[in-house]
Amino acid sequence: MKYLLNIILYAIAMGLFIGFASCGEPHTEEKDDCGDHPNPYGLDITHCKEDFLAEVGKNPELMLVDLEDFLEGVQLDIKYAREDNFTGEVIYTAPKAYVRKPVAEALNQVRDSLFSLGLDFIVYDAYRPYEATVKFFEVYPDPEFLADPQYGSRHNRGCAVDLTLIDSETGEKLAMPTGFDEFIDQAHPEYTDLPEEVIENRDLLIGIMDHFGFSVYPTEWWHFDYHRWEDFPLMDLSFEEIEKILEKEQPES
Repeated sequence: MKYLLNIILYAIAMGLFIGFASCGEPHTEEKDDCGDHPNPYGLDITHCKEDFLAEVGKNPELMLVDLEDFLEGVQLDIKYAREDNFTGEVIYTAPKAYVRKPVAEALNQVRDSLFSLGLDFIVYDAYRPYEATVKFFEVYPDPEFLADPQYGSRHNRGCAVDLTLIDSETGEKLAMPTGFDEFIDQAHPEYTDLPEEVIENRDLLIGIMDHFGFSVYPTEWWHFDYHRWEDFPLMDLSFEEIEKILEKEQPES
């Protein structure tokens, strides 16, 4: 009996020891390889390729798509890869336009519709790293026109696109109320003190985008949010990281 009691006490002691020892060790099962994103708002932001690929493994819709690869012949005019934008600085490291896969598929439908009218679109911006959203708000801290970093941007989710209409033959831009990123009243989609042709062009763009699942931003006629944007996480992946991810996704020739 005494022998049995000693065994039981020993087992209890070892269990307590292992428990105490494990308390002193970092618990890594629920932590990713990147750690938490260092934003001051406690936002859950995907910021390394390991986490991104894990998310895509669970939901393939989260994959990012290079619009130049997905939309044959699409034109880009990525202002933030040059200095001629409202910040006066080069923000992006490459003139690229990435979106989530369902967004790219919807844009392809938009484009097919525009082709039937002899039109196309040109893209000013798409996915935007969270770091760029922080920079933009530092330069122009007006939440009427720019996303507040404490919430993040739909561009950060790969679910927003900035674009305008062009003639599909000549590439000439159609007349619109303002240029891209002009933060003035005339940029509002409901603004009416404009030439009739301009209103028709703007409303045509908004109508076609709406038909394929995009809503126009309340203060920017050029900004469109994919209707399921809430289903996609915020991201702070660099363009270089995305390019490496997409290169590995390409099938071997």
